[in-house]
Amino acid sequence: MEISSNPEYVSIIRLTTSGIANKIGFSIDDIEDMKVAVSEACTNAIKHSDDDKFFITFKMFESGICIEIKDNGKGCDVEAIKEPDLDMPKESGLGLFIIKTLMDEVSIESIENEGTVIRMTKYLGADI
Repeated sequence: MEISSNPEYVSIIRLTTSGIANKIGFSIDDIEDMKVAVSEACTNAIKHSDDDKFFITFKMFESGICIEIKDNGKGCDVEAIKEPDLDMPKESGLGLFIIKTLMDEVSIESIENEGTVIRMTKYLGADI
């Protein structure tokens, strides 16, 4: 799906994620985790890409789901992203940490001036 970089549309994406995950058979807790992770990834695309749209893809498979958030924006240096200091947390900068905590697998690819892709996978019944 192609989504306008408008924060008001994040709730629609959360609802879509919930519906798809429910149909696959995820628990309520896993669905809530996915909704938070998807919200964080969408917020990153909206805030940091400098693009007027981004894309979301849901790939369902027998044992789970892979959700991909992609933008064609300015990109970022993935290696420069530091883990947050949880002893001295800041108001922002926790998004990727939250995504990695809530999802079973997360990969981030970014190329300067070409965009960023966040792939998040959640497995049915997995406590990885």
